Amino acid sequence: MTRPLTLARTAGVLYLLLAVLGSWAQLVARGSVHDPDDATATAAGIVEHETLFRLSLAADILMAVVFVLLGLALYRLLDDVHRRAGTALLVFVAVGAGSILVNLTFQVGALITATDPAFDVATTLLLLDLHAYGYALGGVFFGLWLLPMGWAAVRTTLFPTWLGVLLIAGSVAWVASPVVLLALPDASLLDGVIATVTTVAELTLIVYLLVRGVRRPAPVAALVLSS
Repeated sequence: MTRPLTLARTAGVLYLLLAVLGSWAQLVARGSVHDPDDATATAAGIVEHETLFRLSLAADILMAVVFVLLGLALYRLLDDVHRRAGTALLVFVAVGAGSILVNLTFQVGALITATDPAFDVATTLLLLDLHAYGYALGGVFFGLWLLPMGWAAVRTTLFPTWLGVLLIAGSVAWVASPVVLLALPDASLLDGVIATVTTVAELTLIVYLLVRGVRRPAPVAALVLSS
């Protein structure tokens, strides 16, 4: 049987890799070409940086794979202490990873229309805008998987309670993010607060998994109480 510490450290490495791949693809690769106010500049940017744009697709595909592997590692970690939380976590991760891949269809469409003169640049911008909104909506599942993780931290001895509370707060913030984006598009201050909460929650979990791993082995009784 794989030791909890090994599973936690493995999850930490996978989580860090996921964060690097996702941040680079969204903020660097796509962020450098996507101009929501200028369709011509967006299409020209994709053509000029086509290799970078394609690499962002590859990074997101790898991110989805790593996300599933992370879910499996955390499921194994939680299975002996809170099986229901582990199962819920794995379901949310699987749906979230699938949404990442489906949403990439819009980015592929933007690449096709930008490099084909038969299409108008407005179509390229529309597809990339749809990808951006799809990315935000997919964040719901990035939030939902943190909820069972946080709940397990609160109810077991595997992680400290404060970490569980922080993860639950991060989960709520992730789910609130697309709601604020679509219902209150001008609430920049609120959006900044939400982004801060999600970032702190996830970075804290990454660091904890890598540095500490787990607090201590959970008692066998915890499985009986959570089943």
